Amino acid sequence: MALAEEQKLQRRKETRLFLFLVVCLFPLLSVAIVGGYGFIVWILQMIYGPPGPPN
Repeated sequence: MALAEEQKLQRRKETRLFLFLVVCLFPLLSVAIVGGYGFIVWILQMIYGPPGPPN
């Protein structure tokens, strides 16, 4: 009986972890990565100028 209860508890923990990853962590991580990339491009354009043909 204890083994079945332990498996149920483990499954519930895994389900909660999966939902946390899918609902909270992955969206926040993707926003942070895209925002960080945009920030780097913005800083580089301030240093080197906008893209385009050379003058």
